Amino acid sequence: MFDRVGVLWFSDGVERARPTVADLLAGKGRRQLADVFVLSLEEVRAAEEADLDMLCLPDDLMGPEARQAAPSVFIIAALAYGVHATAEEYLRTAMAAYRDGADAVYCAASLDTVARLAAEGLAVVGHIGFIPTHRTWYGGYRATAKTAESALRVWRQARALEDAGAFAAEIELVPEPVAAAISQRSSLFLISMGSGAGCDAQYLFSMDILGSNTGHYPRHSRTYRDFAAEYERLHTERVAAYREYCADVAGGAYPADEHKLSIDEAELAQFIEALDGGRADTGTRPGRGVPWTEIAAPAR
Repeated sequence: MFDRVGVLWFSDGVERARPTVADLLAGKGRRQLADVFVLSLEEVRAAEEADLDMLCLPDDLMGPEARQAAPSVFIIAALAYGVHATAEEYLRTAMAAYRDGADAVYCAASLDTVARLAAEGLAVVGHIGFIPTHRTWYGGYRATAKTAESALRVWRQARALEDAGAFAAEIELVPEPVAAAISQRSSLFLISMGSGAGCDAQYLFSMDILGSNTGHYPRHSRTYRDFAAEYERLHTERVAAYREYCADVAGGAYPADEHKLSIDEAELAQFIEALDGGRADTGTRPGRGVPWTEIAAPAR
């Protein structure tokens, strides 16, 4: 654990306090925090149990359940680019995320939209360097800021986000010395995605950390587990279980006696007698059968 201004920290299973934006900014340049993008409530709960500092999740995952699952983790709700079109739509979704307990919102939309969110007092995380949603302008997925001119463009991005009111920014695929120089001269809390250790937090996707990514692994990613192999093993076991079930049904092994409901022999005999004696339809309404309320009524 590390010290945070104004925040008490505990260990050995004792609940810890959740950091605030003020805490993050007060610690800028003094430490490296760990941030992970997660995609499920199970991963949110794991982040809490692992004492993760920060996590980012899609805005449609942000809800009371996510906040309850990670009460001491700083949560950033990522506002989906391309889903929200206007500043008002971004604002409406951001407000909903705040009501559900988000500590900040990520926004890769225009500076005007960032400013609109910040004007309402929302803590906004922007994006500088390589921005995946705008990858066509970069010629695809590739690093930036490898020349003095392109590095200055990233610096101007940072300044523009500061002016728009963002408190933080993800800085992606920028050489470490460039990212460090920008971090030292910017008030933004900089979250490094493949931009080295000179920023304020390190950011990876859960699918890369867990090894569940079935596509390309970025150079900056690091895999700590092999979930893909485990998923494949589980799939093989799933297929085998289904085949065994089919065979049991076909061969009569399922259902076995332990899977069946029983009825008192006398009651069964009375029922069969009613069926065979033509008394089974007594009391039904023509063409409509027995009402569900009668079928479901408790036994008298």
